[in-house]
Amino acid sequence: MSPVLDTAFVPPEDREEVLRHAVWESMAAVDIDHRPPAEDISARMGLGAVGPLRFCSARATAVTLRRTERLAREDKEPAVFVALQMTGTSLAVQNGRTCLLRPGAFAVYESIAPYTLLFDEGVDGHFFRFPRAALALPERLVRDITAVPLGPDNPIARLAFTYFSQLAVSDEMHQGVHADAVVEPSVELLRAVLASQHGNSGLARGPLEATLGPRITHYIRAHLADPDLSAARIAAAHDISVRHLYAVLSRSGISLGDWIRTHRLAECRRELAGPSGRRRTIAAIGRSWGFADATHFSKVFKQAHGISPRAWRDQNHPRSSS
Repeated sequence: MSPVLDTAFVPPEDREEVLRHAVWESMAAVDIDHRPPAEDISARMGLGAVGPLRFCSARATAVTLRRTERLAREDKEPAVFVALQMTGTSLAVQNGRTCLLRPGAFAVYESIAPYTLLFDEGVDGHFFRFPRAALALPERLVRDITAVPLGPDNPIARLAFTYFSQLAVSDEMHQGVHADAVVEPSVELLRAVLASQHGNSGLARGPLEATLGPRITHYIRAHLADPDLSAARIAAAHDISVRHLYAVLSRSGISLGDWIRTHRLAECRRELAGPSGRRRTIAAIGRSWGFADATHFSKVFKQAHGISPRAWRDQNHPRSSS
């Protein structure tokens, strides 16, 4: 699980310094102006990293963050930041532009130029830090997109918002091989967003297609529990045809139905063996992972694992003898 900083467990007189240290270490050096007095400052931050990418999920009282000319000039590791707005509104100011962010939208800003982030209603968002060099985009292109709202009117940005908001809170994607696997798609997806927003379809097309496979499987994993998960729904979520969907998965050696069933069964197997295995019925666990028919669930479980769901649960939760 990603480390969590909660000011409820920090003495009021230490909160400003603790939060300043967390922001400077995870994102960037900025001046921080808290609106409420120290005793009323409240913040809960999930902090972490996926390869070279850093992220912060935060809910906090009203605050203003300023990257001054001096701090920007001293930057030794140029970065591009992504700020996703979950609820409420906020303002981002950079390179002569002011951007109002509403829920479902995000903005980018860069560390090598001064910026101001205003959270008058409090903070509720996810923030990512990307190494500037990893994006391999012209400096002018990035500069032209800073402090521009990205979201509803750009289909690639809509996909990116869903992807990054899920990545920020998915602990399993922050560890081991999963973390290694999402770094390149994350970088390429952001490249595609910036290039498409700038109107450079040539720069956008390659990264978007290159990341389609990982984005599709990430989407399926996030919706495994939905009983109406289908090829048509998956394709629509990625603005592609069902035929294109099957072609992309085929290149990765994936059969959609088998892949979904295998991963749903793995989740059922995990839950049956876990702490809640005895508290819920086998049928309820199957339904919670998309198996509407209990008989069908038991049949495919036994075919896949050579043991019935009930026997697997009993094996992991032996009844105590009286």
